[in-house]
Amino acid sequence: MHSPGLSRSLLLGTILASAVVACSQSPDTETVQAATATAQERGGQEEFGPYEVVADWPKPLPDGPDGVKHEGWTWGSNGAIFAETPNRIWVAMRGELPLPSGAKPWTPYGLLDPPRRSTGNDDGKSATCEDAPKRGWERRYHHVIFVLDGEGKQVQHWADHDKLFDAPCGRGPHKIKMSPYDPEKHVWVFDDQLHQIHKFSYDGKLVMSLGTKGQRGRDAGRLFDRPTDIAWLPDGTFFVSDGYGGKRVAKFDKDGKFLVDWGEAPKDPDKPGPNEFNTVHSIAVSKDRRVFVADRGHRRIQVFDENGKFLDMWTTGVRSSPYAHIITADGYLWISDGGTNRILKYDLNGKYLYGWGAPGGLSGQFAGPHQLSVDQAGNLYIAEVFNGRVQKFRPKPGADAAKVIGQEVRLSSSSDQ
Repeated sequence: MHSPGLSRSLLLGTILASAVVACSQSPDTETVQAATATAQERGGQEEFGPYEVVADWPKPLPDGPDGVKHEGWTWGSNGAIFAETPNRIWVAMRGELPLPSGAKPWTPYGLLDPPRRSTGNDDGKSATCEDAPKRGWERRYHHVIFVLDGEGKQVQHWADHDKLFDAPCGRGPHKIKMSPYDPEKHVWVFDDQLHQIHKFSYDGKLVMSLGTKGQRGRDAGRLFDRPTDIAWLPDGTFFVSDGYGGKRVAKFDKDGKFLVDWGEAPKDPDKPGPNEFNTVHSIAVSKDRRVFVADRGHRRIQVFDENGKFLDMWTTGVRSSPYAHIITADGYLWISDGGTNRILKYDLNGKYLYGWGAPGGLSGQFAGPHQLSVDQAGNLYIAEVFNGRVQKFRPKPGADAAKVIGQEVRLSSSSDQ
């Protein structure tokens, strides 16, 4: 296995040697710059795209005033992260997981030796609450919703809501978001396995819940079947991807009144057609009000108008599993792909433009990149369900702007939306 430190040393030595030789020959400045540029292009690879991993982020969570200690516990399955600002990053975690004896404190499950698969499911139950083999350990619902600052330190924890997600067959949050058009900055949290969508005030008061806890179905806004994500129009109208079992997109007005839904199971599973879904996992709206839906099980993106009329679709690869996607203010669609564990860039007509990333548990690698978010400084955040962690990436100095994920649409930049 190559040593990053050794590689950097060799690269630096090559650059310095090139410069020394160049200077001894007294060439002009352009010749020295050309030699240096050539040396920098030798060796290595673009492992993390245009980014570098921010080390030691986040910091260990504090024990807190509730008296719960963290000795012997670590990060849980992380399905949700949203960057409100560079200094307020919201995380919705599926509880904390117990560490095996002798493990280093705060080691994510994907980095244990041997590694464990991070999960929020009950021990002995599958994601759909069916009997499954016992694994011998159970998560606890603590630090479910919290906020980190830019250094990775906790600055807020909604301890009162830890138990909101604690119920038979639950596993905790699936997604956390804030509408770019909401001056009151409500926080939306999805609980797919308990079939509910929660809307909180900015200071943590629960102001609305859609769906009936623990009951799955398709009944306007009263029943969902494992809902997964949300996207908004400027007037507050919102769309819900529903979901693992629901096979539909549901549209609501700004107050949560059901308007319409569309989608169904494929008539021929081997040849799924338009408006047929298998795991409606992520949703986003473009400036021209088109609704882009990640049809995860069919490895594709489907596009509709705001009333559900089918417009377009394209596939994302034979090993793909599009977990999450965002549409940036500059008009590109970015996917965090759980099948290839890569970050992918497309234009809004489905043309593939760029990608980076690799599977694994080392820093900068991925196992289940479940939600991605970008702050106003260009930092990228990824929540991983299977490694059990969140990661922060910063753009490299001089990074190619076309490879850096653009800004998410926000209230301050939404006047032209």
